[in-house]
Amino acid sequence: MMPFETSAKSRPYSEFLKSCFLMAIFGISFAEKVSVVKCPGLYCGRKDTGEGTYSQCGACPRGYQPDSNTICQQCEDSPKFYDWLYLGFMALLSLVFHWFFIDFTNKRKRTLIILHVSALLECVLAAILTLLLADPLGSINIRSCTVHELSDWYTMLYNPSPNYTTTLHCTQEIVYPLYTISMIYYAFCLVLLMLVRPFVSYKFVQSRGTKSIYAALYFLPILIVLQAVFGGLLYYAFPYIVIVLSVITNAVFLSSISEQKFKPLVKEAFLNVRNLTILAGHWFLHAYGIIAMTQLNDPKFYGSLLALVPFPVMFYILTVRFTDPDRNVQDMS
Repeated sequence: MMPFETSAKSRPYSEFLKSCFLMAIFGISFAEKVSVVKCPGLYCGRKDTGEGTYSQCGACPRGYQPDSNTICQQCEDSPKFYDWLYLGFMALLSLVFHWFFIDFTNKRKRTLIILHVSALLECVLAAILTLLLADPLGSINIRSCTVHELSDWYTMLYNPSPNYTTTLHCTQEIVYPLYTISMIYYAFCLVLLMLVRPFVSYKFVQSRGTKSIYAALYFLPILIVLQAVFGGLLYYAFPYIVIVLSVITNAVFLSSISEQKFKPLVKEAFLNVRNLTILAGHWFLHAYGIIAMTQLNDPKFYGSLLALVPFPVMFYILTVRFTDPDRNVQDMS
């Protein structure tokens, strides 16, 4: 009976040794599992500090996103087609405003082509500089994080408060670099405007572009604030904004032509170089909105929708005789 009793008493001790042995082997992985506890909130994460340890929950570095385990992972994606269209829309905003105010603040239109060209070159150069300074440095291609939902643009609204005691500040650019790259572009536009446009205005158009420069000093900061506050909304709504505004401004432009009759309207719209250029710009914006809205997922079907781009102009011209408020009964007959 003595051997049996000894083995029975020693069995718990052997089980204890076995547990210690297993813990010694798998201790590192066990420590990792314990240390990587998911962070609260949608956008809080832990940074890998090396040797299997992680930082406290907080904001990930710029260019990182928290994964499903709330570990900050570096983004290695490239912007999607829709992302590039969004960036193009933000770039076109400043260019369209430049051209509008150059034309709006001057009565003599024919000698302003140099200012329009200057605005175009400023915006193109600003876009190139912005892309070259983005990560990776010196390359046109940029590294970006994937956009999943609208809340990704407003991480400052989702800082968690565990147990309602302290707030974890996890505000970061989850949509890197779509949020800040537009602001950098507008800053470059502003710098190039002040360096180039005054010289061009004074040297070539007798300082008649001064008012458009003052206007740009207002609308460029406004665009920066617009991006900061409504960037996420613009990201999802810009295709519809482009289509609606292109149709409305198209109708406003055609209504500004003095002769609101079929033949004079066709002559002024299509035979006048300036007016035809403005119409072509509206058509480009309308097509841009259609491409952004459909993303040409079915090229044959959605590509055919581009044939409808001139339709608003044709509709206005064909129905102008029914909408002229000065018409009389004889004109209708």
